[in-house]
Order: sequence, then C-alpha cells, then structure tokens
Amino acid sequence: METLAIKPFNPITLQQSWPLPAKPRPIVTFGAGSIVGDAHYPAYRKGGFPIAGLFDPDQAKAAKIAAEWNVTAYASVAEAAAVENAIFDLATPPARHADVLKALPEGSFALIQKPMGSDLAQASEILGICRDRNITAAVNFQLRFAPMMLALKDAIAQGWLGEVVDFDAWLALDTPWSLWPFLADLPRVEIAMHSIHYIDVIRQILGNPLGVHAKTLGHPGHTVAQTRTSAILDYGDQVRCSLSINHDHKFGRRFQACEFRISGTEGAAYVKLGVNLDYPRGEPDELMIYPKGGSDWINVPLQGAWFPDAFVGRMANLQRFASGEDKELVSSVEDAWHTMALVEAAYQSSASPATPLARKPEA
Repeated sequence: METLAIKPFNPITLQQSWPLPAKPRPIVTFGAGSIVGDAHYPAYRKGGFPIAGLFDPDQAKAAKIAAEWNVTAYASVAEAAAVENAIFDLATPPARHADVLKALPEGSFALIQKPMGSDLAQASEILGICRDRNITAAVNFQLRFAPMMLALKDAIAQGWLGEVVDFDAWLALDTPWSLWPFLADLPRVEIAMHSIHYIDVIRQILGNPLGVHAKTLGHPGHTVAQTRTSAILDYGDQVRCSLSINHDHKFGRRFQACEFRISGTEGAAYVKLGVNLDYPRGEPDELMIYPKGGSDWINVPLQGAWFPDAFVGRMANLQRFASGEDKELVSSVEDAWHTMALVEAAYQSSASPATPLARKPEA
C-alpha cells in the first residue's frame, strides 16, 4: 500500500488578511478619542472604506479630527445617525455604548468599541438593545484580525499543530498608563481594557472554558486600579491555559516580553505582539511555527501588523456581512457576550478568597 507524503509546511500560504468588500458602505463614527485618529481612520483609509464623518459631544475635538481627515463633524447624535446606508462605528466609552445604540435606526449595522460595556450587566443590556432593534453589531476585538493571528488560526485549522493543548500568554511590560488619563478613575482596568483581547483570542482558539481562577491587582508605584494579572482558564484535564500579565516591569527592554506560546500534540507556535513593546512606537510582530512533521522553527513573514491592519480586517468582515459577501460575523454581540462573561468571572474570582493553607498541628 502506497504511503502518502506529508506536504511541506509553506508559511507564505497562510491567510494574513481579510478580503475587502466590493462596495463598502460609508462609516459614521461616534467618539473623537485618540483611537479614532491613531487607528480607526488610518485603517479605514488603508482599506478604502469611505468615511462620512463623526460626532462627539466635545465639538472642538470632533472638528479637529474632521479637519485632519476631511470628513464631516456632525452637530448631534441624531444628525450622525441619519446618514443613510451607513456602518456606525462606536468609538465611545463603554458606559455610553447603550445610549448610542438606542439612537440608531432599527436594522442598522454597527461596530462597538471593546469592551462591550463596563461590566456584564451592561453587556447584557447592549445585547438586548441589539436584539430588540434588529441591530447587527460586532465588537471591536480586532486582535482576531491581526495578520499574525489570522495566520496562526489558519495553521491550526490546517492541522500543523495537531490538537492545541497549551496556551501561555506572558507579558512583562512598562505600559505608559499616563497616555490614557481617563483610566485613572475606572474601577476595572487591566482585564477589562487590556487582557480582554487575549481572553477573546483564547476563546476563539479553545472555545469557552469551564471557569477561571484569577487575581488582578494594582501596583504601589501608581494609582491605576489594576495593572497586573495572573489567570488560569479551566479547560478540563487535557488543555492548560494561563496568563501572566505585568505592566509594571520598568527595568529596561532586555527581559520585557509580550508573547504567546501555543503548543499542540504535534507542533507549536510562538507569537510576539510587538506594538505593546515600547508603546506606542512598538516593535515588529512575529509569528514562528514548529509544524507537524518538522524539525525546527519556521518564521512566518508577516504582511502587516496588529495596528492598523487588524482594524482593516475587523471593518471588512462587518461590511462584507452587511452586503452578504460573508456568511459569518466574527465577534458578533452574541459571541462577544461570552468574552464579557469570562471577564466578569475573572473579576469575581479575584475578589474571592483563595483556598487557605492548613494550620500546622500544635507541638
């Protein structure tokens, strides 16, 4: 009987981008924070998506971005929501998402900035609004669309790692929290605003866990609510998944890290998330695969980076779903609710007492 040879692993064949829509709809943005000018609009221009304009209660801030990008600054939520055939881009604070969604026309298409509300209760409210008003909405968990993550998912789907049995997320960074002054007053920061990206990607790869053990805490060197997290996601007796996150490693670049290590039964992958190293300038992303049947690590030449290319793919999927070109809406509010539920469970775990140590018997 003839034995079929294993086809060699070819890294350049892995998917790294999302196809663009044939006829993109105009984009109307709510919010004029730094993320709009730094990530959303550069990505939308790169993807060829028409930007109609934006609204922000701070009219001066909205006018500044509108002038920089040659788009319209709308005078009210109602005026912005009246743009026909638009994709509504909510770059609003989590607590404001629900109010904006209530102002959109029934049957609209929307992209909601992560997180999906400040907590699970708000996420459930947002889910209810979208269902009641027939709003097709996705959450901007754009890391799923980063070139390195699309390629990793493709490699896993093709069987190059076998069955995934280990996922480690390890960060030791010096994150410049001062760039986001609004975080100073938030009761939930690290998991809700940062590691939620990693939790969401883990869910995409491994599915929903049975539960979570977590501890998240701040640092004596500042007043941000939480900047350090340790978490174990419980996937039963076959899969191990852990996150070790430290945003307060202020001791030079040498031993800093921002990486995933994913191991399967027959192969493995290493991911470096470069944007978080020396943020906001960042370093190049990296993806390396030790493929099934291989004998060494193989570098995957990446065509783009998390910023801005993931934002291109995120919007492209929503646009294509709206036009019927895509059959699946990635990170829909129905799916994203589960990421929010996992975040909520992590905070509940952190607030719960750990298993106490036994007392030593008296002599």
